[in-house]
Parts: sequence; C-alpha cells; structure tokens
Amino acid sequence: MTSPAVRVVRQLGIDTQYALLGLPLSIITFVLCLTGFTVGVSTVFIWLGLPILVGTFWAARGLATLERARIAPVLGRQLPHPYYKRPRPESGWVRRLLVPVTDGQSWLDLLHGVFRLIPNLIGFIVAVTWWAITLGGLTYALWGWSVPMDPDSQDLPVLLGMGGSRAVFYTALGFFFLGTLYPVVRGVALMEAQFARLLLSNVNTLREQVAQANAARDTAQAQKAAAVSAEAIALRRLERDIHDGPQQRLVRLAMDLGRAEQQFESNPEAARATVAEALTQTRETLDELRALSRGIAPPILVDRGLKAALTALAGRCTIPVDLDAPAMERLEPTVESTAYFVVAEALTNVAKHSHAAEVQVTVRRAGNGLMLTVTDDGVGGASPAKGHGLAGLADRVEAAGGVLSVESPAGGGTTLTAALPL
Repeated sequence: MTSPAVRVVRQLGIDTQYALLGLPLSIITFVLCLTGFTVGVSTVFIWLGLPILVGTFWAARGLATLERARIAPVLGRQLPHPYYKRPRPESGWVRRLLVPVTDGQSWLDLLHGVFRLIPNLIGFIVAVTWWAITLGGLTYALWGWSVPMDPDSQDLPVLLGMGGSRAVFYTALGFFFLGTLYPVVRGVALMEAQFARLLLSNVNTLREQVAQANAARDTAQAQKAAAVSAEAIALRRLERDIHDGPQQRLVRLAMDLGRAEQQFESNPEAARATVAEALTQTRETLDELRALSRGIAPPILVDRGLKAALTALAGRCTIPVDLDAPAMERLEPTVESTAYFVVAEALTNVAKHSHAAEVQVTVRRAGNGLMLTVTDDGVGGASPAKGHGLAGLADRVEAAGGVLSVESPAGGGTTLTAALPL
C-alpha cells in the first residue's frame, strides 16, 4: 500500500506538470480558436469561412478531449465524454458540415479554448514562483557564496540586521515555501481543472441528470399505466367469472327456493328434493367463490408465504407440476402477490390452451431480484402482445417494476420468465 508521503509527492508532480504544460497549450489553443473563429466569421459570407469555422470547432473539440484526459489525474476521476450532436443519416453534406456549429457543447469547447489562457497563466506564474523560491532557498548555501554582495546595497538581510546570515534567511524562506508548496500548487491545479470541467463536462453532466430524471418519470408513468391496465383486466376477469359462475348459480338457487316454497303444501317430497338440490348449489357456489378469492388474495399466501401458496397452487393444477421453490424469507407483500399471480395465471393458461403433459415451475432469488420460470411441453404459440391472454400478466409484472418474457415457438412448448425487483 502506498504511503501518504509517496502519494503527496506523486500528486505534487501531477499538479506541477499540469500547471506548467497548461500555459503553452493554452497559448496554442487561444491562437488557434480565436484566429480560426475570427477569420471564419469574417469570411463566411463568401463561403470560404465556413470550412475554416467548422475546422476551428473540430480543433477545439480535439483540444477539449485532450484537456479532459489531462484533468483526470488532477481530479482523481475520469470525466465522462460529453454528448455531441450527430448528423442524421439522411442529411446532406452541407447539414453534416454544419453540425458542429449547431452543437452547444462545441461552442463550450471553443469558449474554453479562448478563455483558458487566464487561469492557465495564473497557475503557471504561481507554480513557477513557488518552485523557484523553494529550490533557490533550499540550495542557497550551495550557490549563495558566488553572488557578490554590495555593502552599500539595501539588501533585505542587511535591513533585517542579518549581515552575513543571509544564507540562514534564504534557507528558512526555502523551507517555508517547501511547506506550502503542495497546497499552493494543488490549489492552482484544481482551479484550472475546475474551470475546464465547468465548460467541458458540467453541462453534459446536467444533461445526463435531466435525461435520467426523464427516463425515471417515463418509467414511473409506464408502471402506473401498466398497473391501471392490469387492475382493469383483473376486474373484468373477476366480473366475468362471477357472472358466469356464482351469479348464475345464485339465480338458479333463488328459483329453486321459490319452487320449493310452492311445493311444500302440494308435494312435500318434491319440496325436500328441491331444497336438497338448492343446498348442493349453495356448496358449489361457495367453492367457486373460494376459488375466485384465491386469485385475489389467497389466505395461505398471507399466512404461510410464497412457497406454501405455490405448493397448494401446483396441487390444484389439472396438469402435473414439478415445483422447484427453495425455502426463503418472507418478501414484500406486493412481490409475493405478483409472483403468485404470475404462476397462477401461467398454470391456468397451460391447463386451458397448451395441451401439455407436464409443467415445471422454478423460483429463484438472484441478487436483488426474484426469478420465476414456468415451462411446459405443450403446443406453444403464446404471446404477451396486446389482445392476447398474457397481456394482463405482462402489465401486472411491469406495474411491479419487473420484466416478463415469453418464448413460445409453435410446437415447441412455452417458457414464461418473470423478473421481479426486491
């Protein structure tokens, strides 16, 4: 492991070369950018200035890329390469030529090329001054004897009453500047680097943050829309199931009880048979209501967790189910409910449409996600697209922030995979 002293010396060398090389580079950049821009703008009306102007922007971009590479060791991190506007594939050569002129980051590169001379000049002067006094003061005892001293001069050591002790004074001065060398050089290097980062990277960072915020907003809106769609589909399915099942049985039950009431006086035996049949209808209606409630919030899922609920679900399936679900700690209620709904809906579709002989259900926790896989050996042809039976399932998974994929080639079975975030 590198010692702190070695790290300080290494960083001092990096900051020194950054400050010293900054001035000649800034002079070249200043002359190139300012001259190219001035000549290009002044001659653009005769079309000669257009390629000069575009060439200036490309040169400024190249020098900005070089500066980003130089900044990295000073700041201790690599600056991201900014986004530059690109021409459209169908654009003509004139539009392609003008793309750098219409790009905001290219103008910032040019602006940096013109004004970087100011902080680079300040950094160069300060760095050279501190290094010169440090080296000169520390080595004064070696070369100070060669410098003649005029007795009548108003030399600083004479004014301080030091006389022949000027070697001690300059050596002490050298140690003082040595002690402040690292923070001073580090400060001017950071000043230059932060000025460059402000123009060459900050705007791009802000643009990326805005893009991430927009992406997060779009994702949230998509999840909200998927949740609304999934809820609407679930409500329509529940309404259809109630109408086709329990509601019809309750209508028949009411008719049977009415008929039994009329039969009690004239034919008690027939009335008893009608009541017995009504009791059977009542039990079947309760069974159907329990089955419907399992699709909403099965008690076993709430009480005993996902594995127990899936085990019960597999036991009720009309097709043999090979369940691979290791024991795991309780998850978020929304995650468990969504996972149960995925497997339940998948097994229902397998039983109704796949003509499969066997189905495999696998549940795995991978990192920060829960992976569900339902595979059958049926006829295939399933699709999660809108208008198909799996569309509501895809919306349910998306509303939970997950992803659903379906592989179902014709005649090759179906593999449904859902990834849910934890």
